[in-house]
Amino acid sequence: MDFSLSKEQQMIKEMVRDFADREIKPIAFELDRDSRFPEEVFKKIGELGLLGIPFPEEYGGSGGDTISYAIAVEEIGKACGGTGLSYAAAVSLGSSPIYYFGTEEQKQKFLVPLVKGEALASFGLTEPNAGSDAGGTRTKAVLEGDEYVINGEKCWITNAGYAKTLTVTAVSGKDERGKNIISAFLVPTDTPGVTITSDYDKMGVRASNTSQIVLEDVRVPKENILGDPNKGFKQFLYTLDGGRISIAALAVGLAQAAFEKALQYSKERVQFGKPISQFQAIGFKLADMAMEIELARNMVYKAAWLKDQKKPFTKESAYAKLFATEMAFRTCNQAIQIHGGYGYMKEYEVERYLRDAKLLEIGEGTSEIQRLVISRQLGC
Repeated sequence: MDFSLSKEQQMIKEMVRDFADREIKPIAFELDRDSRFPEEVFKKIGELGLLGIPFPEEYGGSGGDTISYAIAVEEIGKACGGTGLSYAAAVSLGSSPIYYFGTEEQKQKFLVPLVKGEALASFGLTEPNAGSDAGGTRTKAVLEGDEYVINGEKCWITNAGYAKTLTVTAVSGKDERGKNIISAFLVPTDTPGVTITSDYDKMGVRASNTSQIVLEDVRVPKENILGDPNKGFKQFLYTLDGGRISIAALAVGLAQAAFEKALQYSKERVQFGKPISQFQAIGFKLADMAMEIELARNMVYKAAWLKDQKKPFTKESAYAKLFATEMAFRTCNQAIQIHGGYGYMKEYEVERYLRDAKLLEIGEGTSEIQRLVISRQLGC
């Protein structure tokens, strides 16, 4: 069992860290304050090849593994949670479903521009009445001749305001038991009837674009159906399993950033004649933070490794997502506590980490859903 990173993985870690420190970290405060999606940063992320890390070279990717991708998410998220979320969603939810389930023609048309960083894509699953109960999808797709006509609404969709392609889930019929068949469709955002608005005023991850999608008599050719028409539900569950690894990696990045700020501050802040890091109450907090971050990172790497080995990873990705996101919230909260009154001030940044971390316990399956996934994997 070798826990060291490969040369390639270490190179990616250093490259992404340098890029994030240089291009993202200096503007993170402004991105959060103004709720601005950093288009210029994503252009550079694309040019660096980071949007293509886990995809084969034949589609313009770098042929890297899931661990390398998780490392990149962690390093970008460490600099800015919102940018990290949009990066993770672009790869895990935007590109991955097309790679896993698309035809060769779909991959050439839709995937290649995404992998090369020439475009972004979004994954339209959540609806006003279908959150944790994704099976309650109400968006409908009806086949008329050679086209599907799609009507419905999606909410809280990451990157949709800047995407060229949407993967949208919709009810396309009934099975032999009378249950809804949910299929996935590739919908270019410039298709007539597609309306995308980005009016949400969010607590955190404010640099990430979050949009509402309304689909009114949207017509797409039937060849735009993604994968098996009868297995759309299973397809997006697999997509979410992979996405949970990246959300866990993002949580590790945020926690690491908060921990480093708290450690540095504790060594500089003097009370009662000595740095507060020398008080056991503070030292023990820092010890717990460091330990939990390391445990979460190991969980992320294990889930990513299992995925790369084509072994079952549903339970492990839920472990990683659940533990890492709840750990991140605890760690960011303790970082504020260590800073005292200063931690409550925006200029010290740790309050932003806490606001960013909270979403990670909700998005891509709430903590409660992760516990449900795990318990079912245990045969409960």
